[in-house]
Amino acid sequence: MDKSLAEWLTGQARQLRFCLFLLPLLVSACISPVAYGPIPHSDYVANDRCRPSPRPEEQFADKPYFAVISRLPDCRTEPVVLLSQRSDAVRYARFGTPADMEITDAKGKVKTEERVPIALASNQQWWDDLAAETEKHDGRILLYVHGFKETFFTSARDSAQIARLSGLEIPIVHYSWPSQGEFLKYAADETNMYYNERQFRSFLTRLAQQPWTKEIILVAHSLGVRLAIPAIEFVDRNSSNADSSNISNIILASPDIDRQDFERDIAETVLTMRRVNNNRRITVYVSARDRALGLSYNFHGYPRLGRPDCFNPFEAASLREQGYPERCYAAKTTYDTEPEKSGLTIIDTTAVSRGQSGHGDYLRSALACSDFAAVVNGTESKTSKRKATRLLHVFELVPDPDGAEPDDLAVCRRKPD
Repeated sequence: MDKSLAEWLTGQARQLRFCLFLLPLLVSACISPVAYGPIPHSDYVANDRCRPSPRPEEQFADKPYFAVISRLPDCRTEPVVLLSQRSDAVRYARFGTPADMEITDAKGKVKTEERVPIALASNQQWWDDLAAETEKHDGRILLYVHGFKETFFTSARDSAQIARLSGLEIPIVHYSWPSQGEFLKYAADETNMYYNERQFRSFLTRLAQQPWTKEIILVAHSLGVRLAIPAIEFVDRNSSNADSSNISNIILASPDIDRQDFERDIAETVLTMRRVNNNRRITVYVSARDRALGLSYNFHGYPRLGRPDCFNPFEAASLREQGYPERCYAAKTTYDTEPEKSGLTIIDTTAVSRGQSGHGDYLRSALACSDFAAVVNGTESKTSKRKATRLLHVFELVPDPDGAEPDDLAVCRRKPD
C-alpha cells in the first residue's frame, strides 16, 4: 500500500474514533433544549432597574467600558445579573473590570464568585456618553463581538483584556449576545447568534452613521464573526454613501465561518476595491491546532475560515509533494483592477498556539497577542515579527529559536494591573 495512502487512512481512522467518542456528547447537545427556567421572564424585567433613568456621571466612574446587551437581565435585585436567555429588547450598560470576589453567604461561608461591576444606562444617556468619549479620541471606537461558549463575565473579561493589551484609551464597546457559556450548547449558541442578526446590524448601522464616528475597529471572535460580517455588508448596502469605510479595521480571531462562503461572497462584497483603497482591511488569525474549529468542521462538513484544513485532498497532496505543510487558506479577492492597498491578511498562529483548545491565541499566546495589539493600533508594519509564506497574503508567527520562552500571561496582559 502507498505510504501516503496508509497515512491518510490512519488519520481518518483516528478522526473516526475521536468522533465516535464525542458523538453522544454532540447528540445530547443538539437535542437538549434551552431551559426556560423556573421564573417567568417578564418577572425578571418588571423592576424599574431594567428601565433606568439618567444617572450622574460619577456613578459610572468605575465603569469605563460600554456594553450593548441582548441577554435577559435579572433586575429583581441589585446588582443586575445578565442571564443566558434571550432578552425582549436590546439594553445598554456600562461596566468595569471583571474580577473574582469573595462573598460571604447567609450561613457565614466564604465563597468566590465571578462578578462584573455593571450598571444599566438609559438609552439616550448611553449614546450621549459614548459620543462624548469618542469625540475626545478623534472619533475612534473599538467594538468587540464575542464568540461561542461565553458568559457575560468571560466575554467582559476579554473586552477588558483587549483594552489593556492594545493600550488604546478609546471607548471599548462590548456587544453581548446570549451565548449559553457551555461547550455542549453549541447548537443553541448558533441559533441565538442568528436570532441576534437584526439587533446587531441595527446597532452597527446606528453606530457607523453617527457624525462623531470616524473609525470603528471591529474585533470578532469565533461564532461572533458570523454575526459581524453580514452586519457590515448590511451597513455597506444601506449607508448614505454606499461606502461605510469608517468600519475600517476588521479583525477576525479564530473565525467559525465557512471558508468558501467567505471567499465567494463575503470578502468580495466587504472588500471591494473602493473600500480597500479607503483603508478597509481584514486581518484573520488562524491555527491548525484549533480543536474547537476542528469540531465545527466535522459538525458543518466544510472547513472553517479560522482553521487551515485542506478540503481538497489533491491540493493537500500537492502541498506535501512540494514540502509545504498541508494547510489551505482563504484566497484573496480577485479584482478587475487591483486596489492600491492589500485588503486581506491571514496570520497563522499554529506554531505559537496556546491553551487546550487553541481557540483564543490572540489573547493567550505572547507572539499572537503582540501581533494583535499592533493590528489594533495600526502599527503592524513597524513591529511585525511575521514570517512570509508561499502565499503573499499569509504569514506565520514562529518562536525565536534563540530567544527565551515568552511570558504569555504578562505579554498578553491576562490579569488586571
